[in-house]
Amino acid sequence: MSDTQKLQDLTTQVRRDIVRMVHKVNSGHPGGSLGCTEFLVALYNEIMEIKDDFTMDGIGEDLFFLSNGHISPVFYSVLARRGYFPVKELDTFRLLNSRLQGHPTTHEGLPGIRVASGSLGQGMSVAIGAAQAKKLNNDNHIIYSLHGDGELQEGQNWEAIMYAAGNNVDNLISTIDYNGQQIDGATKDVLPLGDLKAKFEAFGWDVLDLHHGNDLDAVIKGLKEAKSRTGKGKPVCILLHTVMGNGVDFMMGTHAWHGKAPNDEQLEKALAQNPETLGDY
Repeated sequence: MSDTQKLQDLTTQVRRDIVRMVHKVNSGHPGGSLGCTEFLVALYNEIMEIKDDFTMDGIGEDLFFLSNGHISPVFYSVLARRGYFPVKELDTFRLLNSRLQGHPTTHEGLPGIRVASGSLGQGMSVAIGAAQAKKLNNDNHIIYSLHGDGELQEGQNWEAIMYAAGNNVDNLISTIDYNGQQIDGATKDVLPLGDLKAKFEAFGWDVLDLHHGNDLDAVIKGLKEAKSRTGKGKPVCILLHTVMGNGVDFMMGTHAWHGKAPNDEQLEKALAQNPETLGDY
């Protein structure tokens, strides 16, 4: 089996994890999670340089920060299947006293989670701080972050975006999940984002427009290209064009599944479209 096929099988299995986790507790956010599956699978299994033993300081390895913390199902699945914690723990998603809360938290001590997230707009600032700490420690590794497109309606992002370029934070790759959907509808209807590429470039960033964000090979190629642009005086932004709910036909392209769990019948349909590859938890 080729490495590409292994990653594709993992992507399919992560999608199964997502819909099963959300279905069990009738709560969670499947839409954005499904849309970002290729990205996080590629990042953790092909792109980032990470250690086997998790430490909070993250010295000597690449770090990732999830700003749009509501897509925790995909994050937890990818972390578990990368070996950060047992896959069977996914069955505790959103239960009382679980380490797998609806939004990632740190007080439960879950390996792979370095910051609580889900209060939208804050992740960019955290990522920039981590990137500057890397520079102060003479650590040449890269900071990666992920943000929702609707999240960019939060003003704190733009202060941080201006700060990163103004301070030559060039060991940072921030990806925007550009699916055009948010909790209340299409972003263009809630608050139009305008030309994001032009805006980031005007703020002094190097921008990579990745139009096939649900094509695993394209995502890997795009992430490698973004990595090659680091260290050149500018922070790097990836505009990752994805489809919300990707991989489950009745969830695709609509904000309706932003924070809605499938019922029993819908779960079976979703699982049928994503055949088991690595074994469920």
